[in-house]
Amino acid sequence: MRRSARPAALAAALATALLLTTACSGGPAAGNGDGNSSPAPDTPSASSPAASEQPGDEPAGRSSPAPAEGSVEVTTTLAEDLDSPWGLAVLPEGDLLVSSRDTGRIHRISGEDGSKTELGRVGGVQPGGEGGLMGIATNGDGHVYAYFTSASDNRIVRMLYNERREEGRQLGEPDVVFKGLPKANIHNGGRIVFGPDKMLYVGTGDAAQTRLAQDGDSPAGKILRMNPDGTPPEEGNPEPDSVVFSSGHRNVQGLAFDADDRLWASEFGQNTWDELNLIEAGGNYGWPEVEGKAGRDGFIDPVEQWRPADASPSGLAWAEGSLWMAGLRGERLWRVPLDGEQPVADPQAFLEGEYGRLRTVLPDGEGGLWLVTSNTDGRGDPSGSDDRILRLKVR
Repeated sequence: MRRSARPAALAAALATALLLTTACSGGPAAGNGDGNSSPAPDTPSASSPAASEQPGDEPAGRSSPAPAEGSVEVTTTLAEDLDSPWGLAVLPEGDLLVSSRDTGRIHRISGEDGSKTELGRVGGVQPGGEGGLMGIATNGDGHVYAYFTSASDNRIVRMLYNERREEGRQLGEPDVVFKGLPKANIHNGGRIVFGPDKMLYVGTGDAAQTRLAQDGDSPAGKILRMNPDGTPPEEGNPEPDSVVFSSGHRNVQGLAFDADDRLWASEFGQNTWDELNLIEAGGNYGWPEVEGKAGRDGFIDPVEQWRPADASPSGLAWAEGSLWMAGLRGERLWRVPLDGEQPVADPQAFLEGEYGRLRTVLPDGEGGLWLVTSNTDGRGDPSGSDDRILRLKVR
């Protein structure tokens, strides 16, 4: 287990990497949605469909251009009456695990009939503001991984999962994988996902301290890449003794791999631009120096950008040749059709205002998507059946 993200040597390595790239980063003022509050001044895993939280991906190297125009159809409301749902993971047999930010509990949802089974409450979760029990992931090793806010920090833990035990007692004690991620009332990041390389990828926030995103000694405002036990990988990161993969992020809450194993991230901006970024090892995405497409040397520009009122993005998924981005303040699902690294058309918006705030989106393993609403998080306007998990047919 590693507490420190990187030594000072990594700052120098990143500075060199910055000269090889061009970037930026960016959501709105206070009260606009998670992460948009602005404070004052080596081989893909074939064994586990849930390993990358992208079970519907095509095999690497076989992607083809997405059609310019797409479509979305809500086919099923799988589950209702969820309390502050945040993270989602798909189990190999098709059931779902969903985390509750404010209660600290994880439930299993039947993929067939939506029935719920409580796994248990994650010990040590201390919710508050945008913090609490956030992202969850599985990778076929018998554990459930979780990112949460504790009394002192944000951290990642893993817990043995035994479904044969009685309901509410199916999770083992949390084993700390990584700790020491700065916490705050806002900008806690929280998304975790296993990549096709079997590494754990983590999106963090700047914890309302903008300078941390450019601080080489802090894990805040970064995307981290680590072994499942929290140690730095032997290769693939800018520095071999660090888990930092990229820097200059304001608040990353969406991570997804495409069919060619490229990593994409959705990110809250401040007042001007939210972002969709293609992530490179050692890349600097600009925050707080730039927000949105700035064209400045040393920073990587986003592939797409949105006004915070139209997006305020959280979850991100890949399906049917496109990236799909869930919007909180924007209350819509964005489709970004791609041909490799480039969009083939302008982003399309779906479900605008129909289901309120949208938190998490995940492939369903059959070419469609699971979509989680977020109206009971204190910032939405919940209806009698919120929050929900919806199944979508997409093209």
